[in-house]
Amino acid sequence: MNNKSLISLSLLVFFGVSACSSTSQKPNQTVKKSTIPQKVTTSASIRPAPAVKTNTTNQWHAKQRQIAAQKEQVRLAYNQAWQQQQIQEKAQAQARARNLRMQQANLQQNRLAQQYAAQQMQRQAQQRAAQQQKQNAQYLAMLQQRNNATPRPQPKGNIASLTASEIRTIGDKIFRNESGGDIDKLVHWNVGENFASMGIGHFTWYPSGRRNRYGNTFPGLLDHLQANGVQLPVWVQKARYNGAPWRTRNELKYAKNSQQVKEFQNLLYNTRYLQASYIFERAKRAMPRLVKATPPHLRAHVAQNLNAVANTRGGWYALIDYVNFKGEGLNRRGGYKGQNWGLLQVLENMRPSQPGQMALNNFADSAIQVLARRVRNSNPSRGESRWMRGWTIRCNTYRQPFVI
Repeated sequence: MNNKSLISLSLLVFFGVSACSSTSQKPNQTVKKSTIPQKVTTSASIRPAPAVKTNTTNQWHAKQRQIAAQKEQVRLAYNQAWQQQQIQEKAQAQARARNLRMQQANLQQNRLAQQYAAQQMQRQAQQRAAQQQKQNAQYLAMLQQRNNATPRPQPKGNIASLTASEIRTIGDKIFRNESGGDIDKLVHWNVGENFASMGIGHFTWYPSGRRNRYGNTFPGLLDHLQANGVQLPVWVQKARYNGAPWRTRNELKYAKNSQQVKEFQNLLYNTRYLQASYIFERAKRAMPRLVKATPPHLRAHVAQNLNAVANTRGGWYALIDYVNFKGEGLNRRGGYKGQNWGLLQVLENMRPSQPGQMALNNFADSAIQVLARRVRNSNPSRGESRWMRGWTIRCNTYRQPFVI
């Protein structure tokens, strides 16, 4: 029973499925029109699609194109700037190379010019040395003839005389004191002074018509040189009587570039030992007058100190140099406030001394004191205190007797 029921049910299911599949496979089956009224769609009832999405897309594309254009502009500007920088760097490198070549060429020219100048200076120095040797030989021969022709005078007032070698040594030291041994300063004009300073002793030479406050000593040297056979230039011979041809320091500074002044400097250098003898003769003539110009109550004191220094080795250098440096001091109305600063004032101010080292020390101390008094008495506007240091150094050389 049960088996029959199951078989029957299976058959029913099979036939049912077959019927359903047959129904679905029928073609062009006519469908009955529905009687239900349907809505007719018209063009008026169709709504347009929203445009928001389309506009947003267009804006995004436009923005992307703008960004791309900006980037392209930046890229082009960068490339242009880089190219300009490369051009500038190349131009700068070329300019540096040109400058380097020019500098090297200038250095080479300067080196050649220096070598030529050194050769010229060496040649001139050799010529001056040869000329100087000849001049020295003539001068020594002249002195020897004089010594053989006339007997040597005995010292007066216990003051020893000097040999030609001693005079030359003192002259060289005075040359170093006055101008450091520089040939260019044999024709000179010191700052703050109203006269020229000439020769190894810086002898004073005033222009025409100017007051000779410190004495006009250079014309006397010119006479001494001519008397000893030195041929002076024509313009110097005329100026001997008319005064220095330069009115100011600047005029002389400009004139020193001229050939005639350079030649005159060489003449003064070659005759420096004749100038030394002139300085010695001037100092020697001054010695007797120093004692005579002293007040009676100081004459013994001055004579004692003068002999003490003169009879100490190196003492003649101190006396001669100071006379050339600051004069004899014979004019008691000279100086500042009625107080002069020459050799006579130094001897008067000096402590009583005997020959020996103490005499040189006392002389140097007194010279420094007298010069310090001059600075105190001077007009402050002259600024003479600036010279005191150099004066002190020079006076201290009197303490050290040197072997002549």
